[in-house]
Amino acid sequence: MKIKSEQEMFEFGIKFAQQMGPAALSSPVLAELRAGVPLQARHPSVIELIGDVGVGKTTFVRGLAKGLGIKEPVTSPSFTISKSYACPDGRQLIHYDFYRLPEPGLMVEDLTENLENPNNVVVIEWGESVADLLPENHKKVEIVYNDEGREVIV
Repeated sequence: MKIKSEQEMFEFGIKFAQQMGPAALSSPVLAELRAGVPLQARHPSVIELIGDVGVGKTTFVRGLAKGLGIKEPVTSPSFTISKSYACPDGRQLIHYDFYRLPEPGLMVEDLTENLENPNNVVVIEWGESVADLLPENHKKVEIVYNDEGREVIV
């Protein structure tokens, strides 16, 4: 999939959210679901984002959050390692960024607890150091720059 702007990345995040169940989704997304757009993922949902610095991973998460019905601003957890957002349907969006943490240390316990909670949508950036903790069926979203903008590989 080709993505040429930040807005398209944001919209891709919104559309990705529709795969996680319709409970908190907006009317247009529900209309797409009724039209036969398949729900491919069920929570607990774990998404690993792969891509260089500045490629749009946090923009994707902002769109994902909007698609899950989250109203508060979503910011990068680069310095805090993780951030949590409440979804209107009772789920939690947990966003991790392990870029500055080559060894997860104490974050292993936090991540493990959040991965085991069926009400969580867990998004992980720079997940190499915790790869052995991620479930086999987690979604990988790779974002790479190319001559035409960005390419997203799911």
